[in-house]
Amino acid sequence: MARSTRVDERDEGVLAARISYEFNDPGLLSRAMAHRSWCAEHPGTESNERLEFLGDAILGWVVADLAFRRFTDLPEGDLTGVRKGVVNSLALAAVAERLGLGDFLRLGRGEDAAGGREKPSIVSDALEAVFGAVYVDGGPAVAYDVVERLIGPGLAVTAARLDHLDHKSRLQELAAMSGGPPPQYTTRAEGPDHAKRFFASVSVDGLVLGEGTGRSKKAAEQAAAEAGCDAWPARAG
Repeated sequence: MARSTRVDERDEGVLAARISYEFNDPGLLSRAMAHRSWCAEHPGTESNERLEFLGDAILGWVVADLAFRRFTDLPEGDLTGVRKGVVNSLALAAVAERLGLGDFLRLGRGEDAAGGREKPSIVSDALEAVFGAVYVDGGPAVAYDVVERLIGPGLAVTAARLDHLDHKSRLQELAAMSGGPPPQYTTRAEGPDHAKRFFASVSVDGLVLGEGTGRSKKAAEQAAAEAGCDAWPARAG
């Protein structure tokens, strides 16, 4: 049975307490919870998409700054890996789940009945919208603190397992969580045997999500899967 699509101010006060921030304008948090499916059923209301756009940029800034300051011995490539490890729909959805954020979403009836409260793309976007709402309400320093408190703990975990990041596994998890078929890879090789270069593309349900190259078939598929993971939120929206 679908949950109620109505959320009152008292409920949102509970969510504000969970993120440890009291809004001067509670309406911003209400907007952060408003999915476009809900707005379609309530003409004249604004969805969380603009706040999500802002929150995505804030999240990237804070995580990049934290990674740069905390891991002074990591090269640029590994810093990028740390950032990607915590700034992706699955990682953000896990944080949203710990907050119980799905219970506070304003969803249209169809999206709610379809399990929208558990969809990684929807709850991760809503979490980014929360960061945007905090920024608008309290300014950059407050937004930095909230992101650091909620996302910061995952940085050390990600840094410790950089050598074990498997983009193919992550993409397969994304596909499975969305209820879609598993990713399909196509590869080709060019060049002489002593200097072959491999090219791979990955698709899900017939849609090409990413392409990559490498010195081996495995490396090319991993590169394609990484591109596919990066493209996934835009696809799943």
